[in-house]
Amino acid sequence: MENQYTYYKPEPDDMNGMNEETPKPKKNRKVPKPVKLVCAGVAFGLVASVTFQAGNYVGTKVFGTTTTNGKTAKTAQTVDGAKLTTSSSSTGTSDIATIAKNAMPSIVSITNMSVQEVQSFFGGTQQQESTSVGSGIIIGQTDSELLILTNNHVVEGNEKLTVSFVDNESVEANVKGTDSTKDLAVVAVKISDVKDSTMDEIAVATMGDSSKLEVGEQVIAIGNALGYGQSVTSGIVSATERTLDGYEGGTLIQTDAAINPGNSGGALLNSNGEVIGINTAKVATDSVEGMGYAIPISDASDTIQNLMNQETKTKVSEAEQGYLGIQGVDVSDESAKMYNMPTGVYISDVVKNGGVQQAGLTKGSVITGLEGTTISDMNSLKEQLQYYRVGDKVKVTVQVPGNNGEYTEKTVEVTLGSKS
Repeated sequence: MENQYTYYKPEPDDMNGMNEETPKPKKNRKVPKPVKLVCAGVAFGLVASVTFQAGNYVGTKVFGTTTTNGKTAKTAQTVDGAKLTTSSSSTGTSDIATIAKNAMPSIVSITNMSVQEVQSFFGGTQQQESTSVGSGIIIGQTDSELLILTNNHVVEGNEKLTVSFVDNESVEANVKGTDSTKDLAVVAVKISDVKDSTMDEIAVATMGDSSKLEVGEQVIAIGNALGYGQSVTSGIVSATERTLDGYEGGTLIQTDAAINPGNSGGALLNSNGEVIGINTAKVATDSVEGMGYAIPISDASDTIQNLMNQETKTKVSEAEQGYLGIQGVDVSDESAKMYNMPTGVYISDVVKNGGVQQAGLTKGSVITGLEGTTISDMNSLKEQLQYYRVGDKVKVTVQVPGNNGEYTEKTVEVTLGSKS
């Protein structure tokens, strides 16, 4: 069934039925068709826009206190001095300028350098470099890293990630954890790479309680709109618990605060200056105005904590990359409902003596996770495998079918093999 929305991606269209070695509101009203739902990211060069697409330390108080040595980022001020554990409310009275001034040090710009395959003038394909931009929120600090929250679609497919702070200083970043289903990601910056003067300027964001939002409440959005640098827009909460086709991560906050390309991963703030949402998408059509969406911070807190506690990842060369040894097919949300299957990657065949076969898995099972990261399709599986070498052992979560048609979750350790 064709999706009723049009999406824009900084990558080729997804491909189903691929080998892993080859490079893809129930109680509320849905957006009526036809519309374009555009992720609030922006790309330059190859494409015009982007699509919508940690136990001991996470954040400051909402996710757990951190201990650091040496450089330490301050905590972003709130209007009423509320701590992160304090629930947000609609009693803030400060003006937008004060809220923005206090929150801006915790917002960053993220640049994603990637390589895409495009159609060449003479036929066939060729690789071309693409640059896309988004936003992020500083949500924690460890002894060695600053932790930054953003959208998965801001960082996916990256060859290199660069984070720019409020003082315009830029440093390289690495992915810590991603969840493509919920469109969330956490990236890490080495504190040793950050200048002392920058540490004096930046701050860890203050989190609010999105479950207490009320329709009509004032909100402020901050992000790297169109890649021009941080900008501020304001509006109200238009609706809560919205669901949208194409986003399976839960319900969203709807706002009429302008959410523009480049805002993806930026902060939606309440009137106390607390982060209550992660800006992610907007409806873009001539007949629609003021329909932006953000992921509620309270709904995402468990996922964020998991992502923040994963080991920081660095990509390995293609020659060193390990493989599971499968042929896989995407199980989309529609297919899952039609065939009563879990979403993920259906193992259509296994490579003889490959890692998956040696781990005892057979075709028919559905891969749903790798090392704690949700796997929703072949693209997300290949994205994760880029961080592991031949011979590495990885924990793979699968759903195994039973005789009665029910699936049972199982986690197995797989030793990755080579491509050949």
